[in-house]
Amino acid sequence: MASAVLHFAAFLPSDRKAIAAGLRRRDPDLLDWLISQHEYRLYRYLLYLTGRRETAEDVFQETWVRVLDRGHQYDGRSDFGTWLFRIARNIVIDLQRRKSAEPLDDVAEPTADTPTAADAVIGDEQRAHLDRAIGEIPAVFREVLVLRFHEEMPLDAIASFLDIPLPTVKSRLYRGLEALRTSFAGGGR
Repeated sequence: MASAVLHFAAFLPSDRKAIAAGLRRRDPDLLDWLISQHEYRLYRYLLYLTGRRETAEDVFQETWVRVLDRGHQYDGRSDFGTWLFRIARNIVIDLQRRKSAEPLDDVAEPTADTPTAADAVIGDEQRAHLDRAIGEIPAVFREVLVLRFHEEMPLDAIASFLDIPLPTVKSRLYRGLEALRTSFAGGGR
């Protein structure tokens, strides 16, 4: 297996067709490699979407099960990471619909204790305030902020991922940042 993983390590992000072919074959070594490449970002994204570690872990597992079951649907025309995140997002939406206990807008603040680029810039207290503020803004704005600043996705990739026009992404990003500014100005520390 180690040699197979080394073989996959030679893949470039643009080698989408090879990944698509491996998924059609249900290649377990490819799946292991894909998990190792995407696990951190996917889990962090799910923590921000769900706000609960246990839910994020469940959705994380379900996402990879669906990748294995539906890998034949990946055609290699889009980035694998974008396809993967879309599967995860759809699972979260389905979960919210099934439970209907609380809308996505009302989920608790993220509990992630994993470092991000933002952690290098701000202290723990400010980070806690930022996490609270992000948890309080509407989900449509929160999701764009997380994808842009935590996942470092370009705006056009966010538009493709969310299947919305680029101007809508820009508007949501602007409105999300304004909501954060208001929270920081009003809430202080």
